[in-house]
Amino acid sequence: MKQFLLSLLVASSLCAADHVVYEPAGAAKGKHIVLLSGDEEYRSEEAMPMLGKILSQRHGFKCTVLFSLGADGTIDPNNGASLSHPEALDSADAIVMLLRFRHWDDATSKKFEAAVNRGVPIIGLRTSTHAFNGYAKDSPFAAWNFGNNGGWGRKVLGETWVSHWGKHKSEATKGIIEAANASHPVLRGVGEIFANTDVYEAAPTADAVILVRGQVLQGMTPDTPPASYKKATAAKVEQDVNTPMMPVAWVRVVKNAAGTENKILATTMGAATDLATEGTRRLVINSVFWGLGLEVPEKADVNTVGEYKPTMYGFGGFQKGVKPESFELVK
Repeated sequence: MKQFLLSLLVASSLCAADHVVYEPAGAAKGKHIVLLSGDEEYRSEEAMPMLGKILSQRHGFKCTVLFSLGADGTIDPNNGASLSHPEALDSADAIVMLLRFRHWDDATSKKFEAAVNRGVPIIGLRTSTHAFNGYAKDSPFAAWNFGNNGGWGRKVLGETWVSHWGKHKSEATKGIIEAANASHPVLRGVGEIFANTDVYEAAPTADAVILVRGQVLQGMTPDTPPASYKKATAAKVEQDVNTPMMPVAWVRVVKNAAGTENKILATTMGAATDLATEGTRRLVINSVFWGLGLEVPEKADVNTVGEYKPTMYGFGGFQKGVKPESFELVK
């Protein structure tokens, strides 16, 4: 009984008023993963705690999840100026993020910038291609703005927001592994990749290694056939939506302003609902190991810790009145 109680204590999370920390279970890897939530549509406030629990309890990482909060201390993804407990970034060994149009204060932005300049690996999901917007023109972070030559997303992740390539909320995504790069460690053990979000139009920078392309489906379930119709790209080139298929996951290594290098995994998938699929979760979990220079498991354990029933994406659809402590592990 004593050993059982001890294991529960180890597996428990430490929760502060504005963020949640998941201490590693089992053999600790000595790495600190900071997960940043803050988007108005794709329920990052649900996805990041789920990933943090897997990384801590299944794989031995310390994980801290930060949120966008309202004045009352509840989670409010619409507050683009908020990131709770940015001090966690000071000790981050890797960052997993799902952000959209954030514009933090200078102190918070500097902590994020410092982490990037240390060369931490960055795993950017879905709208992280347009993570920042709204900084004043005279801000030292104005270059991050989405409309500034693609901003932070284009410079760091390798792409910014372009368009909904598949039809939003009616045409889902089947992930097709790029045959030439199928042996990449991030794809190790990855099976079915499915996202019920649509394919984004994307043309990553030339140095990007494409891992997965997105097949536009006719419907919202994995068993629906591929779509087939013509559409013009941002460059006004007309093509079938699936010929060629758009990249939906890629890796690159980019030199930052401090001269160090960041290993990047960017995917235009990653909504909370997308991560209900095992293979899609494994892609993200594998990328943390790869980014940190650790051996990627042959088939990483990506079983969720506790129940995971993500809320359907959509603006204004977040669960109201929820505090970060709601995501702590059951003691």
